[in-house]
Amino acid sequence: MFENGYKYSIYPLNLTIMEPFQNFESKATPFPYVNVDTDQIIPKQFLKLTQKIGFGKYLFYDWRYNKNGEPKNDFILNNPTYSGNPILLTLDNFGSGSSREHAVWAIMDYGFRVIISPSFADIFYSNCIKNGILPIILAKKEIEYLFDNPDCIIKVDLKKQQVELKPILRQLKFQIDPSKKKMLLEGLDEIGMTLQLESHISDYENKVHNDFNINVLPRSRLI
Repeated sequence: MFENGYKYSIYPLNLTIMEPFQNFESKATPFPYVNVDTDQIIPKQFLKLTQKIGFGKYLFYDWRYNKNGEPKNDFILNNPTYSGNPILLTLDNFGSGSSREHAVWAIMDYGFRVIISPSFADIFYSNCIKNGILPIILAKKEIEYLFDNPDCIIKVDLKKQQVELKPILRQLKFQIDPSKKKMLLEGLDEIGMTLQLESHISDYENKVHNDFNINVLPRSRLI
């Protein structure tokens, strides 16, 4: 089962499995705010959901809606011009504050797959990676250029670590740790990365427990 970028497992607890990151092109949704913290991204009163889906409607809730729950016409996400854009363009220190992973779940559930910023809070950056969102860090001058050219089509290529702007034909390079790049390209979180070494782990455990005559069953036999 697929929903909002996640694949739902048939195994217990309805665990979610990341899908490999796909390159795409789109205009960006401009979000010109600095120091956006996780409480602004997803207010604490909406942290009661037990699955990763369903948070998108609460993204930036206090900014998107008035006291009566009605959309604010002047807020960027309520502008139909940017509806469906999978790229969020923002400013310094995005995702600061508490370490709640729900903030990334809300962004993913809303439909964003890439966030471009001059800087991210460290824990938020890591949470993006393990949930299939690509956080791209660009120089401030490059960020300013993107804000000044809102009609540009941005083509994101993770393999090349490149952002291409159309029709300007300008290319912007970005850096990403090789292990994090692998996680995104192959649709793996930390557990998935570990399970790639399952046979080695089982061999080691069998060797360690051999003196006790304990056989370690492969994971497929335990499910």
